[in-house]
Amino acid sequence: MRKFFDKLKALKPTKRKLMQLYFALLFNANLKGFASGNIYQGDTKKMCVPGINCYSCPGAVGACPIGSLQGSFSAGKSTMFYVGGILLLYCILFGRMICGWLCPFGLVQELFYKIKTPKLKKNPVTRVLSFFKYIVLVFFVFIVPIMYAFRDTPLPAFCKYICPAGTLEGGIGLLANKVNESYFSMLGPLFTWKFLLLVAIMVACVFIFRMFCRFICPLGALYGLFNRISLFGVKIEEHKCTHCNLCVNHCKMDIKKVGDAECIACGECVGVCPTKAIKWKGPKIGKKKENLYDAIEGNKKARTITRSIAAVLLAGLLGFALVYYWNLEDKRQPDPNVGDAEQGNEVGDLCYGADLLIIEGDGIKEETVDPTKTGKITVINFWGTWCTPCVAELPYFDKIAAEYKDEVSVIAVHTEMVSDTAPAYIKEYYHDSEITFARDLELEGYYGLLGGRGTYPYTVILDEKGVVSKVFVSALEYEDLKEAVEEIKG
Repeated sequence: MRKFFDKLKALKPTKRKLMQLYFALLFNANLKGFASGNIYQGDTKKMCVPGINCYSCPGAVGACPIGSLQGSFSAGKSTMFYVGGILLLYCILFGRMICGWLCPFGLVQELFYKIKTPKLKKNPVTRVLSFFKYIVLVFFVFIVPIMYAFRDTPLPAFCKYICPAGTLEGGIGLLANKVNESYFSMLGPLFTWKFLLLVAIMVACVFIFRMFCRFICPLGALYGLFNRISLFGVKIEEHKCTHCNLCVNHCKMDIKKVGDAECIACGECVGVCPTKAIKWKGPKIGKKKENLYDAIEGNKKARTITRSIAAVLLAGLLGFALVYYWNLEDKRQPDPNVGDAEQGNEVGDLCYGADLLIIEGDGIKEETVDPTKTGKITVINFWGTWCTPCVAELPYFDKIAAEYKDEVSVIAVHTEMVSDTAPAYIKEYYHDSEITFARDLELEGYYGLLGGRGTYPYTVILDEKGVVSKVFVSALEYEDLKEAVEEIKG
């Protein structure tokens, strides 16, 4: 019986696991997205969450910091400073404590590690491999995206070629929903590579503690550089330390010293230190210059009150977020033609109309265009300057617009997100184009109304009467567009 209760006790989640689970839910509070198969694209998506959490996850309510950083190189100085400032704030406040307490993908790895198998302990080889993530940071997050930014062709190299969190949360998260069956037609060698990489990393995490964090994650590499100066985390009081190395030997990460660049501030070392030399960092209070955490821990009554208040506030915040995002989607895409059964976004439906602000090389204008009222075959292409496939296919739309300018109207609708980057791009590359450029409604409202579910580029083609004739959930070639136009022309 004692063994049974010991096993039950072992199953009880630690405070850190509860915090990891809490933030995983908070960062993915759009639970309705999992049911609908849609990606939330509202205002909070302009803010980076601290940990790795894919923008394309149906539940995600914020952006991934690594994805945002790569995209910012092609989005202008203001966006780059905005994203860089948020990241720097996270670095200075928490350092790699974010990896240990806030990162959802860190929780996934630790859950895989709990599967009972022989484990590979840290050793000199794993310590050498821990430097590989800095190569990933420099090459895939900085060098490659910046090189492509100079060519005005954004390429988020880490997200595109490596990130397993994106494959799991974004790719599989979307494909798992039946409404996104059409996305399977978009899969190719790149997705196959990323899926195999995800499987390999997850299998490795069964045997190696936090394999991705230790050897590959560029965000952990970046945060680790600030561990020594971060406001929160763990530290050693040198005058109490006997250099017994119990903390280093007990830690599953490749640390050489508590609080170094490999430390995720999980706090497990605090309990094994025989001289209580390991302390939590934090703001200093009182004459004794105690940090806030130690002051609270030293007072049982204060600890109980503080934890109760914190629990209530955290639960209230999560509850508010879950309710807010559950009800938000219905409000952000109201049907402007309720009761008109002929209108919709499926092939054969009379397409929904909208007045979209026109974008030109010198800025966003007051004039509007309604794609359903051109009187021509209308190609509506949803794109963004940050979207590599969008930018790559835009010349084909430009060619169609010029070739069929008397019969076809091509309207390229830029996402509301970072739409301030569009005028400069249009001025440089499409200043004399026959394409009409426009900006989407708030919260990507027209994109959603026409059936878009978070994947760009997305193209809808209408006939002369405004009836939906073709829908493409993928990048297109010139031949695809020409064939579609010719088929509608009859």
